[in-house]
Amino acid sequence: MNLIFFDHNRQNLLPFTYTRAIAEFRCGILTLSEKWAKRLEQSTVSYLTEDYLSEKFPANYEALNYYINGSVLANNALAEAAKSLKEGELLVDELTDKVLVFCSAEKLTISEFNLTDFKKVTFSAPYLCIDNIWDIFAKNAKAIEEDFQLLTEGRKSQPLDETCTHIGDQLFIEEGAKVQAAIFNSTSGPIYIGKNAEVMEGSVVRGALAMCEGAVLKLSTKIYGPTTIGPFSKVGGEVNNSVLFGYSNKGHDGFLGNSVLGEWCNLGADTNVSNLKNNYAEIKLWNFEKNGFKPTGLQFCGLMMGDHSKSGINTMFNTATVVGVSANIYGGGFPRNFIPSFAWGGSEKWMVFRFEKAMEVAEKVMERRSKKLDEVEKSILKHVFDETATHRNF
Repeated sequence: MNLIFFDHNRQNLLPFTYTRAIAEFRCGILTLSEKWAKRLEQSTVSYLTEDYLSEKFPANYEALNYYINGSVLANNALAEAAKSLKEGELLVDELTDKVLVFCSAEKLTISEFNLTDFKKVTFSAPYLCIDNIWDIFAKNAKAIEEDFQLLTEGRKSQPLDETCTHIGDQLFIEEGAKVQAAIFNSTSGPIYIGKNAEVMEGSVVRGALAMCEGAVLKLSTKIYGPTTIGPFSKVGGEVNNSVLFGYSNKGHDGFLGNSVLGEWCNLGADTNVSNLKNNYAEIKLWNFEKNGFKPTGLQFCGLMMGDHSKSGINTMFNTATVVGVSANIYGGGFPRNFIPSFAWGGSEKWMVFRFEKAMEVAEKVMERRSKKLDEVEKSILKHVFDETATHRNF
C-alpha cells in the first residue's frame, strides 16, 4: 500500500501547519502518519501539502495509491477498512461525510480532488480526528491509550529499577531507558517510557504519560494528566495534559497545562502558563483562518506555541495564548495572547525578529542536538516569515 497523506483544514490548524504536514502532528505516542504506517505495515509514507513544504514532505506515487486524510488518527477498525478499499472507492464518515481514505491510480495534487465518481463506503465506528489545534491535547489521553496498546501488545517491558515505586499495571519501559527513584501511578492511564529516555530522581508521574525516544524528565518533575514528551525533549517542573512535538524544552520549574509546543521551542526558567480564566469563562483562542478569536467550548487551555519559539525566564503567559513560529518573548507582565511569528519582545514593546538573526539562533539550537538547519528548512521558515508579515503590525 502506497500511503499519501493529504492536508485537510490546514488554515484552521496553524501555527503548527506552518512548518509541517498535518500527518506529522504528534498526539499520543506516535505521529499521525506513524499510527497509520505501523497498522498498515508500511515503512515509508508521503504527503500532499503546500508547495513550499513539498520538498521536505514530498508526494511519491505508485500504480495504486491510498490517499489518507492527514488529520485522522488511525485505529484498528480504520486500518482494516482502508485495507479493504479497491481502486475508485472512498471511505467516508457515516455521519459527517468527511473523507477519510480513498484509493486511486491517479497522481493527484492537493488542488485536484474530484471524488464525485468514487464509490462511497461508509465508516461508522468511533475514531479520533484533529479538527482544531486544541484537539491535540484534548484527545491526547485516548491517543496515548491506543498507541500504548499498539506498541506494547505481546511485548515485555524492561524491569523497573528497585528504587522506584509503581502503582497500577500499565507501565512499559523500552530498551535503554534510565529510570531511578521515581514514583509512577498508572491507574488513571498508561505510562510509556521510550527508548533511551530518562526519568531523574524524585519525579512523580500520574498517567497517562508518553515519553518518546531520548526524552528526559528532570529532577523532581511532576506530571499529572495525559502528557506527551516528544523525542529528545526535556521537561521539568509541573506539567498537565500537554504535548511537546519533539526537540523542545521546558527544563525548569514553572507550570505548563493544556498546551502544545511544536519543535525546537524553549521555555525559560520559571515560565508559567495560565490554563484557566479567573472568571472560569469559556476559552476563546486566536484562529488564523478566522483572523480573530474563536470560541473553543473549553474551560481549560494554555499555550499553543509554533516551532522555534522561545520564552525568557519568569515569562507569564495568559490563558489561551497562541504564539507563531520563531517568536522570542521576554520581560515582565503578561504579553498579548496572540503573538505573531518572528515577533520579538514582551508586554511593553514588540519589534520584528529579523530573519537573519532568527536563523542564527535556529542554527545554534539545532547544532546542540547534532541537527543541521539546511536550506530546505531555511526556505520553509523564510516563506513563513514573508507570509506572516501582515500580523506584525507593531
